[in-house]
Amino acid sequence: MLIIIGLIVVFGAMLGGFMMVGGNPLSLLHANEFVVIFGIAGGTILIANPMYLVTRVFASFGLMLKGSSAKKDNYLEMMQMVYEIFQYAKREGLIALEPHIESPETSSILSKYQSFIDNHHAVEFFCDTLKVILSGGIPAHDLEDLMDMDLEGHHEEEHLVVKALHTVSDALPGIGIIAAVLGIIITMGAINEGAEAIGHKVASALVGTFMGILFSYGVLGPMVNSLETINSTNGKYLLALKAALLSFAKGAPAPVAVEFARRAIDPYHRPTFAESEEAVKSAGK
Repeated sequence: MLIIIGLIVVFGAMLGGFMMVGGNPLSLLHANEFVVIFGIAGGTILIANPMYLVTRVFASFGLMLKGSSAKKDNYLEMMQMVYEIFQYAKREGLIALEPHIESPETSSILSKYQSFIDNHHAVEFFCDTLKVILSGGIPAHDLEDLMDMDLEGHHEEEHLVVKALHTVSDALPGIGIIAAVLGIIITMGAINEGAEAIGHKVASALVGTFMGILFSYGVLGPMVNSLETINSTNGKYLLALKAALLSFAKGAPAPVAVEFARRAIDPYHRPTFAESEEAVKSAGK
């Protein structure tokens, strides 16, 4: 939502200031400039990245609009899930977890926690780690190394998406100059058409430079920074799961594992001890 509000402010301020000095907003609408700028930008993404990453780059725009999934309510729901699944394991034995972690979407426990189920990487991370714990024979420090490898790989993959968008954002001013140069070439070919026609064509060419700079520094650049923040915040959710799993693997009771998860949450989103305690009391209900 903030991204949409921010974009409205950016374009509103730009158009408002332009119109205050008598500018006509329609003079900024030149379809050919948009075709050149966004066509080249899209082509550079295809040239520089494999198809799976291209898909993730375009999917990331939806993530930017959606925002981070690591909110306090989602953390509380995650702690409820952790408490219930660990209590179940203590009561029924580790082997009883197998059907739940093999098919989490149909699990009578995990499927109740929708925000967790919707976080596909978190589900995979949690269930795969429990499968390793079920197999037995892995020391806690080795389990931690294994989880760190998974988290690091996930972080690197997210960084590739951010890097691809940063590259396009940095290139947009230059692409705008290309659009402007093409416009000047057209202008030079029409030099005998009179001052009014030449002025129109030069203005059209300058719109290319303007659009390249605007979309670089006013739109895509800030959106990429927002994506970095979202990825970082979502990563804290996985770190909280890691803390709970590692505590459980060391033999800690479910309430202690939940507290380890709570302490791993960043302070802004971290529930209080009382909120956490109230959440786990209602787990399973």
